[in-house]
Amino acid sequence: MSDYTVRDRKNYGEMDVAKRAFPKFQEKLEICRNLFFGYDYTPFYEGSDLQRGMTISGAVNFIVAPDKEEQKQAFIKEALMLKQALSLCSSMVKEHMRLEAAFFESVRVLVMRILYNPSGKKFSLKEINDRINELLKQSDKSDGVINLFSDIGEKVNLFDPTFFENISKMKEKNFAVEMLKKLIDEQVRVYKRTNLVKSEAFSTLIQQTLNRYLNGMLTNEEVIQELLKLAKEMMHATEEGNLLGLTDEKLAFYDALTKPEAVKDFYSNDELVALTKELTETLRKNKTIDWQKKESARAKMRILVKRLLKKYKYPPEGQEYALKTVISQCELWTDNVADYDGNQFDDRFGKADKTVQFAIPDNYGLLKVAEKTPEYGE
Repeated sequence: MSDYTVRDRKNYGEMDVAKRAFPKFQEKLEICRNLFFGYDYTPFYEGSDLQRGMTISGAVNFIVAPDKEEQKQAFIKEALMLKQALSLCSSMVKEHMRLEAAFFESVRVLVMRILYNPSGKKFSLKEINDRINELLKQSDKSDGVINLFSDIGEKVNLFDPTFFENISKMKEKNFAVEMLKKLIDEQVRVYKRTNLVKSEAFSTLIQQTLNRYLNGMLTNEEVIQELLKLAKEMMHATEEGNLLGLTDEKLAFYDALTKPEAVKDFYSNDELVALTKELTETLRKNKTIDWQKKESARAKMRILVKRLLKKYKYPPEGQEYALKTVISQCELWTDNVADYDGNQFDDRFGKADKTVQFAIPDNYGLLKVAEKTPEYGE
């Protein structure tokens, strides 16, 4: 049997999984060390919880620098393989190496959560802190609570003036840039489901800012100020609805109606607000379930909208293209009405189906089979 085992090893290599995984663990650990050449993470081993937290966030700041894109991608890949190898050979790994692996895994988790977040969950500093603390407890390194975000606190609100002040003071500027990008991107994603005009405007602004940053036209400090300025513009845009007496839902229609600046030369603001409210109420009053499975239902929605706009003599002469924006916003609303209704919509129609259909009321007249579908502007 021993002869067979020797021969088997010669032909197939070491059959003990732990022994095969340990060299791979050593290899990946060395690669991660090399990727962080120039960054001192020794305080992680013997420092206080505060020092460990600062070491981890500093490491993230180091690896997400704009000129380290290749190193960042390599680290994400290699650190994951390091974690996988450790799970197979943990009994063979000395404490110092295990702690070093825990450090790299903490950095990887934080980088992934800030930059990518594939699960789509909302960005939460508390969730990140809890996860890192759990990792460190598993490595027997910390019984306390490490706060990775001592400069800004765990509660993050993009529209909180205190947050603006605190993030501008962060020492880890690359980290601050990525955090701001993440939070702004989350808000833009909300607009993409609810407000066509703001989505397009802010998407363009953030892309222009980041392009200037990546091309070396803005320093870390400058891009942080530009992103903070953009966040403040988002905050003011949200407050605009309050000043007009409009909910976020209605403000989206108001933005669509007033996208061409010249439109305001033809109507008073009171008229535009009245049109906004009636448009929103008309859509809500005439929605039924399962609209988007039938193109005919979508066509009915367009007819409803166009007849209402015609009542207000909208769009004005020479601004016919404005109608397309309004129709597109209405279609966006119907596709994402659950974002406004929340659980109320689920309770009415069941969680399995959040789609909407439109029924044309009697006072809009009957559609005839041979009737030509109205074009934009008709």
